[in-house]
Amino acid sequence: MNLHRLDLVSLSLFTLVVRSGSISKGAELAHLAVGAASKRIADLEAAVGTELFERHSRGITLTAAGDALQRHAQRILNDVDQLSADLSDYAAGVVGVVRLWANTSAITQFLPAEIAAFTAANPEIRIELEEQNSEQVALAVVDGQADFGILADQMPTLGLQTTFYRRDQLVLVVPTSHPLARRKSISFDEALDFDFVSLARDTSLAKRLQLATDASGKRLKLRIQVRSFDAMCLMVAAGLGIAVLPDAAVRPHLRSMGLHKIALSEDWAERQLLICARDLGALPKPARLLVNHLIGAAPGTTKAA
Repeated sequence: MNLHRLDLVSLSLFTLVVRSGSISKGAELAHLAVGAASKRIADLEAAVGTELFERHSRGITLTAAGDALQRHAQRILNDVDQLSADLSDYAAGVVGVVRLWANTSAITQFLPAEIAAFTAANPEIRIELEEQNSEQVALAVVDGQADFGILADQMPTLGLQTTFYRRDQLVLVVPTSHPLARRKSISFDEALDFDFVSLARDTSLAKRLQLATDASGKRLKLRIQVRSFDAMCLMVAAGLGIAVLPDAAVRPHLRSMGLHKIALSEDWAERQLLICARDLGALPKPARLLVNHLIGAAPGTTKAA
């Protein structure tokens, strides 16, 4: 077996053959003559030391070895595409890429304006931002998929270093026609008498509500689960339930959707959003610059060294 004989053109052709179901169609997609494509496939099989396809009258199917090569080939080609994108960034003057994963609360309330200000001041740094729930954010930082992340407190941080980012005030949101709409404040225990709209169970907000519900001894009447704050607001406006949402996330929708917000009296309604990293002091310079920019707007924080 001589895997050093593999080349990107042949790997790309191989994936096209798999996708199209025949060598001739794969050759056409790769803009190669059928004879040249057949020779490349034969050379691939010689390099790996076994057949990659079972050939029959209806076309071809992958062997076990072909299936393994397909998985690896796709990963290699994706990495090459990413390498090409990164190198084109550097050719255009980009000096660094920051991979940031953050939860919905941070992305909805704070990050758009702050990242816009950072990129205006640092156009040579590209930011790749991905929205995930807090648990996935922590895992991504641990696994090295993200340089740093932003997640909610009371979530497992898996041994990561953390620093304060922002406070996040939770409020109860109801339609203006709801029986509670005249209230200015309420206990969560009282609110549990009504149907709720919530995010998915694996989000930090949903887990916080479940902990509060368990502490009350009552049951959360969860009627609808959606994937965004905007969708929650729409469901509440339609009269399908009430919801607990971050104040800053619901504020823009109050008038347009006919919603009313009510202060929650419990201490847990004030959350902290945290920046997490494996080692804040050892972040690459572009990531460290972004961290310092983000926490610089919040009082009582210490910049990464």
